[in-house]
Amino acid sequence: MKNVFKFLVMLAWLALVAFSCGKETENPKPEPEPTGPKSVQFKKPSYFPEPVYDLSKNPLTEEGIELGRFLFYDGILSRTDKIGCGTCHQQQAAFTHHGHDLSHGVDDLIGTRNSPSVQNMAWSTSFFWDGGVHAMDEVPPVPIQNEVEMGERTGNVIDKLKKTPVAGAAKQVDYPKMFKAAFGTEEITADKMMKALSQFMMTMVSATSRYDYYLQGDASALNAQEKEGLSVFKQKCSSCHATELFTDHSFRNNGLPPNRINDQGRYAITLNENDRLKFKVPSLRNIGLTAPYMHDGRFNTLEEVLNHYANDNVKSSIHESVTLDPLLKTGAKPGIQLNAAEKQSIIAFLRTLNDQQFISDKRFSDPGVGTSF
Repeated sequence: MKNVFKFLVMLAWLALVAFSCGKETENPKPEPEPTGPKSVQFKKPSYFPEPVYDLSKNPLTEEGIELGRFLFYDGILSRTDKIGCGTCHQQQAAFTHHGHDLSHGVDDLIGTRNSPSVQNMAWSTSFFWDGGVHAMDEVPPVPIQNEVEMGERTGNVIDKLKKTPVAGAAKQVDYPKMFKAAFGTEEITADKMMKALSQFMMTMVSATSRYDYYLQGDASALNAQEKEGLSVFKQKCSSCHATELFTDHSFRNNGLPPNRINDQGRYAITLNENDRLKFKVPSLRNIGLTAPYMHDGRFNTLEEVLNHYANDNVKSSIHESVTLDPLLKTGAKPGIQLNAAEKQSIIAFLRTLNDQQFISDKRFSDPGVGTSF
C-alpha cells in the first residue's frame, strides 16, 4: 500500500507541474520595458589615431544614431523643407555633391564653395574649407542658417520638428517619439538635434578600401603600378596628406589663383594676413569619387590636379604669393617635380582609396522618409 500511495503522490505532483507549465505558456510574463537607449561601441580602425570627438559628452546609441540619420536626410532642416544635409552630401559620391563645382541650396541658389566630403569626421580638428568651426556639434547650424544653403533658422527647425507627425502628410516622421527613444524625453532642443546628427556622422567611418586591405596584410590588394604610386605619393605628397587619414588638418596656400569671387580662405576667419588664400587640406580618401576638386571645384579630373601641382597645367599655373606654401618653393620653379609616369602611378594609387563598401553601406543611406509641409 505504501508503494501505491507514493506512486499516486508522484502522479499528482507531475500533473501539478504540467498544469503550471501550461499556464506559464498560455500567459507568459510580459517583457520588461526598455530601460533606455541601446549603447553602441565606437569602432576605431587600429591604424587610425585616437578620435578627437569627446564621446563621453555624447555617447553613441542605436536610437541616437538613427535619429541623426533621419535628420541628416530630412528637408525639414531647410526653409523650403526640401534641402537636407544629404542633398549636397550624397552617399554614392562619398557624401559630396558630385559633378557640382559649387553647392546648390534652397531655390537652387549657388554657393561659394565645393561641398567637402562627410567621412571620418571623428578625427577632424576643424570643419569647412576655412576651419571656421572647431566642434562637430556646431557644424549643422552653419549650413542651416546660411541664406544660400538651407536658408532657415535653427529655432524654426525645432518648432517644425515638434509639430510632427503632420496630419495628412504622405511621408512623415514622429520626431517627438524618436527624440524620446534617443534621449529619454520628447523635449526637442537644438542641443539634442546637433548631438543626434553628430552621433550619425561619428559612425561614417571610411576604412574598407583596397588600400586598407593592403595595410592589413593583403599584398595582392594593390598591383605593381599602385604600389609604385604609393611610394611616389609618400615621397612627394604625404607632407600635407599625412597619416592614414590622408590629411594633417592644416591650412595651406597651394598656389591656386584667386577665383572670381576672390575667396581669401582662412583669412576671412582669422583676419591674419598670414592666412590669406589658405584652405584646409582635405582628406584624399574616396578622392576618385568626389570630383570636381579644390575648394571651388575648378578641376574636373585628378590629372588636372597633379598638373597644377607639377606647375605644367595649361588651365592653372601656380600663383606665387607671400603665403604660398614653402613645400611648393623647393625647386627651380614653384611646384612639385612630377613626370608623366609618376603622375599616372599616383592616380592609380589614389583610386585604391575608393571605398565601395562605405558608399553602399545601408547604415548611412537615406531612410526615404521625410516630413512634408
